[in-house]
Amino acid sequence: MKIDLFSIGKFTIHGYGLMIAIGILCCVAMASYRAKKNGLDQEAIVDIGIYGVIGGFLGAKILYVIVEFKTFIKDPKTVLGSEGFVVYGGIIAGFLTAIVYCRIKKLYFLEYFDLAVASISMAQGFGRIGCFLAGCCYGRETEAWYGITFKNSPFAPNNIALIPTQLLSSAADFLHFFLLIYITKKKKTDGIVVSSYLILYSIGRFLIEILRNDPRGNVSVLSTSQFISIFTLMIGIASVIWLRKKGAKEEHAGEA
Repeated sequence: MKIDLFSIGKFTIHGYGLMIAIGILCCVAMASYRAKKNGLDQEAIVDIGIYGVIGGFLGAKILYVIVEFKTFIKDPKTVLGSEGFVVYGGIIAGFLTAIVYCRIKKLYFLEYFDLAVASISMAQGFGRIGCFLAGCCYGRETEAWYGITFKNSPFAPNNIALIPTQLLSSAADFLHFFLLIYITKKKKTDGIVVSSYLILYSIGRFLIEILRNDPRGNVSVLSTSQFISIFTLMIGIASVIWLRKKGAKEEHAGEA
């Protein structure tokens, strides 16, 4: 765990911020490269990335404020600081921002987002490494060999072995990246990659929430993210079924 990596004068490079920046740059670069390779508009991909990041940042922060509204009322500065985001808020807002952009530019949203969504998983993988460096999003106490002990984290309990949920999440995100690249190569219908992302992320997020022990909002016995995961999983599964049926009909019509 390393909150502050190094300083140049009064300017300090924080581990969390650096990982977020690396994730965004890698995401845009990878998506731009694949757009050129697949004959899509590179400039549009970059724009979607930029606007998606802005929209995602605001969405993640807004959902965090909603989840931590009691804390926000007591001390707004704490909640509105550089820490504290709910990833699902960023995903939803990022999707909506990209849809609006594609509609304005008259681009086929599913074609572009199918290409970009794998890179988003990669960016999330780097982001979770940032969480590990900061000590946020930490796991439950454990006596297992893989437990991680923080020494000076302002977020996680110090000097107690914890499940490294941040690194588990990061590994899952990078795995999703490779799986989505594979699905992209095999896809026959636009939208199937986005739907697959929703399924993979929803399942992974629901499960990792079981292992987490940081303060989070909840809906009954479920954390806020688990509650949202149920709906995004259903949307993903329903989308795959619908897209497969649509593809089968189009293939049948073509043969006729």
